Amino acid sequence: MDVPPSETTGHITLSRGAPVEIPAPHADPAQLDATRAAVAVLLIGPAGAGKSTVARYWADRRAVPTAHISLDDVREWVRSGFADPQSGWNDHSEAQYRLARRTCGFAARNFLANGISCILDDAVFPDRPVVGLGGWKRHVGPGMIPVVLLPGLEIVLERNAARSGNRRLSDEEVANIHGRMAGWYGSGLPIIDNSRQDVATTARMLDDVVARSLASPPRW
Repeated sequence: MDVPPSETTGHITLSRGAPVEIPAPHADPAQLDATRAAVAVLLIGPAGAGKSTVARYWADRRAVPTAHISLDDVREWVRSGFADPQSGWNDHSEAQYRLARRTCGFAARNFLANGISCILDDAVFPDRPVVGLGGWKRHVGPGMIPVVLLPGLEIVLERNAARSGNRRLSDEEVANIHGRMAGWYGSGLPIIDNSRQDVATTARMLDDVVARSLASPPRW
């Protein structure tokens, strides 16, 4: 039986993902609508900063197709043999982290090449080259927009306490991570302190940061 052409499954050609390039500065920043721009954003912050919550909310409500890519979610694709850095940083955990980051970068480039913006989230340490910003720059491209989400320690401790499973850390570890994240101050990266802001307000603040970054791309 012949199937009507309108009901057949066509062949869709997808564009190949290339490194995300730095956008040309907008001629008139006042006319720039960052909520509709094609972007790749990296949301950085400690455990409990609200990265994934803010990233999902922001991606859900953009005026253009936008994907949320969580590094932790991708790392946890490994079930048997999962190497949890919380149990000690070793060759296995480093390899799985690098593989997850490369996978996330590949996904981000391909989404963007096919008209879908993306926001990635990860706890990137300013003092740890292995899990540093340079790796994300290599895997996504120099046009990625890094933004630091860094509320106060008491807020991070409170949010971490509400977590469960291997994503809940000890108070000592949370305090250590938060202290190291403070190294982003003075780095030149935009920093959002969402200690007193709800998710919706934080997402609007993120929109403002993205708009400024598109109008005047940051050097990092």
